[in-house]
Amino acid sequence: MELFEDPPAGSNAPEFTVSEISGAVKRVLEGEFGRVRVRGEIGRVSRPSSGHLYFDLKDDRSIIAAVTWKGQAARLSTRPEEGIEVIATGRLTTFPGQSKYQLIVDEIEPAGAGALMMMLEKRRKALAAEGLFDEARKRPLPYLPRVIGVVTSPSGAVIRDILHRLRDRFPTRVLIWPVAVQGEACAPQVTNAIQGFNALDPDGPIPRPDLIIVARGGGSLEDLWGFNEESVVRAAAASKIPLISAVGHETDTTLIDFASARRAPTPTAAAEMAVPVRADLAARLAESSARMIRANQTREQRQRQRLTDLARALGRPQALIDPARQRFDLFAERLEPALKGFVRTRRDRLNALPFSLSVLRSGLVNRRDRLTAIQQRLQREVIRDEARRRETLTQIGTRLTRARARTISDAGRNIARQKQELSMLLLRLQAAAVRLLPPRRERLERLDRLRQTLGYTETLRRGFAVVHGPSGLITSAKQAAETPRFEIEFADGRTPVRPDSGPTKPTRAGKSSKDQKSLF
Repeated sequence: MELFEDPPAGSNAPEFTVSEISGAVKRVLEGEFGRVRVRGEIGRVSRPSSGHLYFDLKDDRSIIAAVTWKGQAARLSTRPEEGIEVIATGRLTTFPGQSKYQLIVDEIEPAGAGALMMMLEKRRKALAAEGLFDEARKRPLPYLPRVIGVVTSPSGAVIRDILHRLRDRFPTRVLIWPVAVQGEACAPQVTNAIQGFNALDPDGPIPRPDLIIVARGGGSLEDLWGFNEESVVRAAAASKIPLISAVGHETDTTLIDFASARRAPTPTAAAEMAVPVRADLAARLAESSARMIRANQTREQRQRQRLTDLARALGRPQALIDPARQRFDLFAERLEPALKGFVRTRRDRLNALPFSLSVLRSGLVNRRDRLTAIQQRLQREVIRDEARRRETLTQIGTRLTRARARTISDAGRNIARQKQELSMLLLRLQAAAVRLLPPRRERLERLDRLRQTLGYTETLRRGFAVVHGPSGLITSAKQAAETPRFEIEFADGRTPVRPDSGPTKPTRAGKSSKDQKSLF
C-alpha cells in the first residue's frame, strides 16, 4: 500500500496567492515606472466628499486612470477639467482592489497655450452661465470715493503709477493689500484680499474702502493665470464694494475683467476712473457758485419789483381799517344781552344737577364695593403665588448647591490630573535638553573649526600677504604704483610701506623679472 499518491502531470508549477501576484505586479510596475510624465486629454473628473480627485487620462487609443490625494489636490497649480490636454507628473502603481493600474498625480500642467485657451474659454462659459458676468448685478462706481483699496504687489511700478495718478487728480486715502501677482500664491491671496476688504467694518479702526482696484502689469498668459482662477472671479462677483479690474495691458483679458464693475486698460487708467480731477471740480464749483449768486440776485430784484407794483395797487390803510371798526362797534352793542342770556341758561342747567349727582354717587358706592372685593381676592392670590415662588426658589437653591459641590470636586480632580501631566512633560523636556544639547554643541564646534580653516588668516600663515590702501584693498601693480602710502598685512601683523620712487608704470605679465622695477 502506497502512503503517497504520485503527483499528476504538470503539477510541479509553484502556487501563488492572489495577494502575492498583486504584490509582485505592483513591485515590477513601480520599479520600471517610478516617476513618469504622461500627456493626454482629461476625461471623467470625479470629486467625492473625501477631497480626493479621480480622473482619466486618454488619447485616441488608450485610457489611464489617475488619482490625486486630498493633500496634494489643494496644491495643484492647474485644476483638472474635462476636455483639456495636460501633462500629468506622478508615479505608476496598482490598485489590487480592482486589479488595475493607475497614475498617482502630483502635478498637472497644460500642454501648451492652446490647452490654456481652451480651458479659459470653457471656464468663462461656465461662469457666464451662472450669471456672474451679468451687467445688471454690477455696482456703479462712486463719484468721489473717500477710501480706495488697492490689491497689488507693493514692490512693483503699478502701485507707484496708481498713487502718482491719484495724487495728481484728487488726493484721497489709499489702503494697500499686498499680494503676489503671479504664481501659485496669486489666486488665494487676491481672493482673500477682496473678501478681506468687504469684511471690514465701516465704523472700525480700519475704514472700509468705497472702491477696490485690482491691478497688475502686463505679462504672458501664464503670468496672468492667477486672475483667471474661479475663486478670484467669484470673489470679484460677490464683492459688495465696486471693483475696477486693471490686470495687464489693453490687449490682455482675464476672467476677473468680466466679473468686475469696470475694466481699465492699464493701472493708470484705473486711477483715472476712480477719482475726478480736483482742478476741474473746483472750476465747476466756482462756476456753479457764480451762477447761483447771479440767479439769487436776479430773483431778489424781480420780487422787489413785484412788491413795489403790488404796493401801488393797495388803497389807504385807514380805508381798510374803518369798515372793521364799524363792525366791532355793532357787535359790541349785541354782546352784553347775549352774555346775560348765556349765564341764565347755564344757571338753570346747574339747578337741575342735584338729582343727577345723587344717581352718580350711588353708582360710585357700588363700584367702590366691587373694587374692594376684587382687591381682597388679589391680595389672597398674591400671597399664594408668593408662597409657591418661595418654595420653587428653595428647591432651585438646593439643586444649585449640589451642582456647585459637584463642579468644585470635578475641577479639583482635573487640576490634579493636569499637574501630573505637567510634571511628566517637564521631565521629558529636561531629558530632551540633556539628549539634544551635546550633538548641537559638537556641530557648532565643527563649524567654527571649518570657519577658521576657510578664513584668509590661514592663507596668510602659508606665506601670502594682503595689501591695504587708504581706500581699500590694492589688487594690481598699477594701483600700488599710484598709491603714496599703503600697508602690507602678514600673518603676525601689518607693516607700513612708502615707495621711495614716484609712480611707475606696471609691468605686463610675461616679461622677464629683469625688466620689472621693484617698488622698494
